[in-house]
Amino acid sequence: MTLSWQIWALLSASFAALTAIFAKVGVENINPDLATFIRTIIVLISFALILLATGQFRAPGEISTKTWTFLVLSGLATGASWLCYFRALKLGPATLVAPIDKLSVVLVALFAFVFLGERPSATGWAGIALISAGAVLLVLKR
Repeated sequence: MTLSWQIWALLSASFAALTAIFAKVGVENINPDLATFIRTIIVLISFALILLATGQFRAPGEISTKTWTFLVLSGLATGASWLCYFRALKLGPATLVAPIDKLSVVLVALFAFVFLGERPSATGWAGIALISAGAVLLVLKR
């Protein structure tokens, strides 16, 4: 667990890429909402096993109302994202759905700027613009 945040982020991106490939195949012959439900059950079981194996499955202690509120909102946003993602994968090619989905990187930067007061550097904004341009280029009809 002592890896740097950069390594964890690269692992996240790698697993997200595998998620798109596995989900595209998995959603072929099933309702996308049911597929999302099944995926959610697997995620819940996986995390329960991780918590049990690491001895972290216990009462969390005092959790503030603010923390609960934002964790609930985050969970609802995750669920909505997964529902939309699986529906998009059911209807479109993974090579086009995933880049559009990754526009979330751009939206995170914009939302963090507006709501959290985070200020990316000029280089950061250039990277964000390139991600936007890349997603647009991938989905433009030729």
